[in-house]
Amino acid sequence: MMSDKLKQADPSSAERVTLQADACVPGRRRTLRLPWYRVGFSLPILIWQMIFFVFPLLFLLTISFWQVRNFRMVPAFEWTNWRYMLGREFFWDAYAHTFAMAAGATVLVSAVAFPCAYTIAFKFRDSARQLLILLLVTPFFTSYLVRTYSWQVFLSDNGILNAAFGYLGFGPLPMLNTTFGSYVGYFTLCLPLVVLLQLFSLMYLDRSMIEAAHNLGAGRVRTVFLVVIPAARIGIVVAALFCFILTFGDFVSPLYLGGGQPPTLSTLITDTTKSGQQWPRAAVIATMMIVTLLIVAFVSVKFAYRRRA
Repeated sequence: MMSDKLKQADPSSAERVTLQADACVPGRRRTLRLPWYRVGFSLPILIWQMIFFVFPLLFLLTISFWQVRNFRMVPAFEWTNWRYMLGREFFWDAYAHTFAMAAGATVLVSAVAFPCAYTIAFKFRDSARQLLILLLVTPFFTSYLVRTYSWQVFLSDNGILNAAFGYLGFGPLPMLNTTFGSYVGYFTLCLPLVVLLQLFSLMYLDRSMIEAAHNLGAGRVRTVFLVVIPAARIGIVVAALFCFILTFGDFVSPLYLGGGQPPTLSTLITDTTKSGQQWPRAAVIATMMIVTLLIVAFVSVKFAYRRRA
């Protein structure tokens, strides 16, 4: 009788009470219903991840143990490729250079993107904010390769920027085929995305916390660093993570704007495959890149969702 009343009042609470009662009664088994609808909705995502991530990753790891004989890959299980690549100084130089470039780009892009996202989130009305979001999405309508090529017109020694510097009485400045050129490409690739991710995190921020900080005497700058950034930490960290992933594996900017020297891991992969069809050695480099990105992603997500004291 009591369970009937509970079911009429709240079916979910009645179900919980019934499960607790079944657990307390000795000899009575607790029955759990399998949520098949959840499995059905999750199945396409699992299949997608298995086909396009797990299987290719396993295949990549497998061929890293194969050998190249007479310019043909032969199935084998030998550590020769791993010992060769991990024992070469040029690999670790390229690894350190790639990691430093990606980390530097992540810090710079995040630092430039945050004032933009903050201004759009707190200083503009909804109509203007929607227009600005559309403008941030617009660069993705064109190919990243096309946008990178267009920067060569601006950054070359006879380009638009150096021509303008010549009118001002100085130049030409070396910008193309330099580290600066690579960072220009990184900004082109990641800045709109990082601004959007930070913006979405700031838009849904609880404004009462900002008002409370102002009421307690905190200035604007102090409120940003003590209230806004900690509250939007997840969005800021996730945006930085995406920036690091994209720049760490980028091939276009280091080659076409940075000149390919010193080489990054992505350019090292292409050089390795061209020298004797060494696809297994290239697979070693790619596997090391994936392992690095997984570690960085795990640490970043762990930090983003860490509970504040």
